[in-house]
Amino acid sequence: MIKADFLNIIFFLFVGVFCSAQNPIVPNKGLNDPHIHIFNDTAYVYASHDRSAEDKAFIMEDWWIWSSPDLVNWTKRSVLNPKDTYIGEGFQGCWATDVGEKDGKYYWYFSEKNQQSGVVMGDSPVGPWTDPLGKPLLASDLTPTDEYDMSIFEDNGEHYIIFGVWDYYIAKLNDDMISLAEKPKKLIINNPRGPYNSDGKNLEKPTDDKPFVHKYNGNYYLSWGCFYAMSENLYGPYDYKDTVIKKESFAEGYDASTWPNGFLQGRHGSFFQWHNQWYYAYCDMSQTGNRYFRDAFISYIHYKENGEIATIRVDGVGVGNYNANQPKIEAEDYFKADGFVKKEVYGGFVVETSLNKSYLNYPNINGINKYTKIKLKVLTPKGGLFSFKIRIKSIQGKIIGNKKIKFKPKNSIEDVLIDLSGLKQKENIYISIEQQEQNNLQIESFSFVK
Repeated sequence: MIKADFLNIIFFLFVGVFCSAQNPIVPNKGLNDPHIHIFNDTAYVYASHDRSAEDKAFIMEDWWIWSSPDLVNWTKRSVLNPKDTYIGEGFQGCWATDVGEKDGKYYWYFSEKNQQSGVVMGDSPVGPWTDPLGKPLLASDLTPTDEYDMSIFEDNGEHYIIFGVWDYYIAKLNDDMISLAEKPKKLIINNPRGPYNSDGKNLEKPTDDKPFVHKYNGNYYLSWGCFYAMSENLYGPYDYKDTVIKKESFAEGYDASTWPNGFLQGRHGSFFQWHNQWYYAYCDMSQTGNRYFRDAFISYIHYKENGEIATIRVDGVGVGNYNANQPKIEAEDYFKADGFVKKEVYGGFVVETSLNKSYLNYPNINGINKYTKIKLKVLTPKGGLFSFKIRIKSIQGKIIGNKKIKFKPKNSIEDVLIDLSGLKQKENIYISIEQQEQNNLQIESFSFVK
């Protein structure tokens, strides 16, 4: 998206919300604290579970796993009950959870409320699960912080566990994944902020709970909810950068805040990559109106040239899900891409070809049967000959539109209009491009025309 008028953005979000909503990813179930991992080309969300919309406190009686082939359609796959762990029956503090995989075995880590953390293991991403230790992996006296809300991070084949509240600790895991290879080390964050610490003066509560680490382009990102810091070293020190959610993030109807410290609080979640796209999965309370019965949302993540994370959209459209009635679909919001790279331009983003053959994939485009053309907004600074093909179902699928154009060098956006035929109500669209030379065509967005 290149510098759009704010009202156009709101209109785009409003249309998307009411035409085709997919956030929350699993509505009205209380699925929250989402950690999403990709195993065997399938997305699995490992999550905690608020019991009821009537809850007046955190009542969380088990942990859940749901899976999806496309981040849109989710199926419940596994439940872990406290009675099947060292904790025992009658426990109602099943807090945040995460998973790691090593040598074909899966290790599911879970919080014993805000005190300790345990682990179960299984032969598949959904179990069945056994408790190999019969006791906590992270006991309550291990560090000065509370040993809960862990995340698992893999780097160069090694696994690490990160946990705590206010102060975060990290420890490398042994190859068995159920014991620590070292004494936990404190992660230093310079100039931290948090939902209780907007001005940097609250030294008692400088951050929040729910730490998470991910890596992009050589940088390590330590996040706590929607706040994040960056470092060139896994063990830090980390420099606080920003929040990924801001006031302008919200579509109409998704800006309600039910937390005492505003919309930045309680955004527990995770960052993950799939098909060359990055995402942020997080808690949201706007649709339930109850901080004790939370939902899980997913938004696209786009990285700026300096490595910082652009502000996300919080809306009902979600990800991997599109509507042909939208005024435009941002090209960088693809589900799959090959031979394209994202590029920050003019305060927004485009996708740019990096190979002679490249494609973008946008599945689950609803209402497309009413349209006869697709309009691409492109930029070709060096000109060149480009061949466009629009396919359905797969990159080898039926061609429903094609066009070959020789562009003159131009530093402004122009429209490419391609006739389409044989469209059904919902389609899985692939936009493929072939070029003779490495002249790098950019796509800003696209829309459908009747």
